[in-house]
Amino acid sequence: MAHQGYPPQGYPPQQSYPMQPVGQPQYQQPTGGYPPQQPYYGQPQQTQQPYYGQPQQPPQTQYYPQHPPTFIQGSPYQPSSNGVDSPNKGEGEVAEEGMEKPVYNDKIFAILFILNLLGFIAVSVLALRGFSVAVQGNQKGKAVKGNKTGFGASLNSIILLGMIIGAAYLGASIALGVVRKWTKGFIYAAGIMNIVIGIGTALYYFAKGYYSAAIVFLIFGIFYAIAFWSWRPRIPFAVVMLNTVMGVAKKHGHVFLASAVGGIVALVFAVWFAVTMAAVYAKYTPDGSTCQNVKGTGCSSGKVTGLIIYITFSAYWITEFIKNAVHVTVSGVFGSWYFLHASPQGMPKNITRNSAKRALTFSFGSISFGSLIVAILATLRQLTQVAQRSNADQGNFMMAILFTCLKCILDLVNWLVEFFNHYAYSYIALYGKPYVQSAKTTWQMMKDRGIDALVNDSLIDPVLTAASIVIGYLCALLAFIYLEVTRPAYNNTRGYTPVAMAFGFLIGLQICNVLMTPIKSGVATIFVALAFDPEVCRQDMPELWEEIRRVYPEVSVSVGAQVV
Repeated sequence: MAHQGYPPQGYPPQQSYPMQPVGQPQYQQPTGGYPPQQPYYGQPQQTQQPYYGQPQQPPQTQYYPQHPPTFIQGSPYQPSSNGVDSPNKGEGEVAEEGMEKPVYNDKIFAILFILNLLGFIAVSVLALRGFSVAVQGNQKGKAVKGNKTGFGASLNSIILLGMIIGAAYLGASIALGVVRKWTKGFIYAAGIMNIVIGIGTALYYFAKGYYSAAIVFLIFGIFYAIAFWSWRPRIPFAVVMLNTVMGVAKKHGHVFLASAVGGIVALVFAVWFAVTMAAVYAKYTPDGSTCQNVKGTGCSSGKVTGLIIYITFSAYWITEFIKNAVHVTVSGVFGSWYFLHASPQGMPKNITRNSAKRALTFSFGSISFGSLIVAILATLRQLTQVAQRSNADQGNFMMAILFTCLKCILDLVNWLVEFFNHYAYSYIALYGKPYVQSAKTTWQMMKDRGIDALVNDSLIDPVLTAASIVIGYLCALLAFIYLEVTRPAYNNTRGYTPVAMAFGFLIGLQICNVLMTPIKSGVATIFVALAFDPEVCRQDMPELWEEIRRVYPEVSVSVGAQVV
C-alpha cells in the first residue's frame, strides 16, 4: 500500500499520531538510541510538517512515520481548526495560529556573501578598465614588446583559459549524456577511463620529459586502478541507486535544466574570473605594459599578490555557492518525489521552481555559510601548495615537508566539510533549518539509523568524482599541449606550466561536478529521507528496499523494518 502522508502540524494534542507501528514494540535502535525528534524540536508538543507537497490526509495504514519533512513544496500545509484538511493558500501564508513559517536562516552569512560578490565586481571593474587602456596603448604602439608580464602574456592566458573552460563544459556535457543513456555502463566506463587516461597522460608526460606531472598522474592512475578493483562487490547496489535516481531525473527533467543553468552560470563566472585574473596581472604587475600606459596605477608585487589571493578566495566562495544552490534545489525535487510520488495527491506542480525559490531565499544564508567554510579551506590549501613549491624550489626542504603535511591536514578537513555539507544541504532542502543544526542533526540520525554504512559503501559519489577527474585530466593535458605548441615568452622556463595545468584540472573538475549535481543530490536526498522515514522506501520503492535488506540487513532493522 502506498504511503499516505503525515500527521500535519497544528493538530490538537489529543489528535496526535503515534510515532511507532500500532500493536508493535518501538523500532529497534542501536544502544543509546536517538529519539527521532529530540535534536531539532524546540517544543516537544509540535511535529514537523512537510516542506513540499500538497495537503495530505492522515495515514490510513497501521504505520505512522517517525519524522515527516517540515515544509511543503509550494506552500505550507494548512490544517483547519477541526483537524480536516483545508485548501492551500499562497506560499508563506499561515492559516492557523502556531503554524511554523519559513524563516531566513543564517542571515549574517547571506550579507557577507553579497558583500563578497560586490567586492569581486569592484576589483574586476577596476582591473578591466586598466586592461582596456592596455589594449588602446598597444594599438598606439606604446606597449613594451616581448614583455613577459604585459598585454600579450595576458591575452595568451585568456585564450588558454577560454579553451580549458570550453573543453570542460563539453566533456562534462558528454559525460552527463552517457550517464542518462547508459546508466549501468557508466559506472564501469568512468572507472576504466579514469585509469586509462590517468596512466596514458602520465606516459605522455614521461615521453615529453615533464617528470613531476608524470609521477603525479601515474600515482593517481594506480590509485584508481586499486580502488576500482575493490569497488566490484559494491557495484550492484550502486546500479540500483543510480537507476533509481536516473529514473526520477528522467521523469522530472527540470533537475537537469537546473543543473544546466548552474553549469552555464559557473561557466560564465569562470570566464569572468579568468579575465579578471589576467587583468589584475596586466594592470598591477611592476614594469608591465599597463603599468607604463596608465598613470596612478600603483603597481607592486604585493598588490598583485593580495588581489590574486582575494579574487581566488572570492571565486571559490561564489563557485561553491552556485554548486550548493543547485544541490539544494535538486534535493527539494527528489524529496518531493520520495514522499509524494505514490501518494493519492501525486506530485505537486512547479516543484523545481518552488524549490529554487526556497534555496535562493530562506536557505540563501545557510548555503552561503557552508560555502564560505569550503572557500576558506580551499584558499588555505592553495596558499599552502604555493608555499610548499616555493620552498622546494629554494632548497628549503624542511619547510617544504612542513607545508606538505599542512596541506594533507587541510585536504582531510576539506573532505570532511564537503562530506557533511553534501547531506546537510539535503536536510536543509527538506526541513529548512539553519546550517549548523542541519549538519549535526543529519549526521546523528544517519549514524543511529545505520545509514552511514550505506553512505560509506555507495559508489555513486566516487564514480561521479572519477568522471570529473577524467575531465580534469583532459583539461590539464590541454593546458600542457597549448603551452608546448605556442611557447609563450613568459613560459620559457616552463615555470607557468604547472600553474596552468593545476588551474585546468580544477576548472574541469569543478564544472563537471556542477553538471553532475542532480545525480549526487538525488542519492544524498534518498539517504537522508531514508534515515528519517524508511517506511516510504519500504512501501513505495520495494526494489531499492530489498537491495538494502539483502546487502545491509542490520540497516533495514535499525531503520524500522518491523512494521505491521
